[in-house]
Amino acid sequence: MVIVLGHWAEHVAQAWQIWVLGWPVPQARGLLGEPFPWLITSEWLHYGYALVMLIALFLLRPGFTGRARTWWTVALVIQFWHHIEHLLLLIQAQTGHYFFGRPVPTSILQLAFPRVELHLFYNSIVFIPMLIGLYFHLRPAPAELAGAR
Repeated sequence: MVIVLGHWAEHVAQAWQIWVLGWPVPQARGLLGEPFPWLITSEWLHYGYALVMLIALFLLRPGFTGRARTWWTVALVIQFWHHIEHLLLLIQAQTGHYFFGRPVPTSILQLAFPRVELHLFYNSIVFIPMLIGLYFHLRPAPAELAGAR
């Protein structure tokens, strides 16, 4: 959760820099990107985070039952797609062959949405079902207690 919240802080800081402070997107690097600018452009870092999140969601899933497991699975499925998008970006960055005729690495949904907004959205739609799953995990319905281990 510390890693998830830290990642959220990065995206929120970047959004603040762009939409409130009016910084151009290339200069809006989040919290850690200011002292370490290479972080924001490291596809390995972004892919690594997506992969760690996918693995963590998968490994923790057996600990959830009932409604909690349903919401956790929703987060897992969305993160799987998010991971695919980052894998596509990593492949393009490593090979120098950019897809879709674009001049930079581009994911599938980036064809319709700007990257900053898209990744803020991705992190929201993974985080929200995680929180709902955690809520139901901590407050299970009486019928769900029977399936708990």
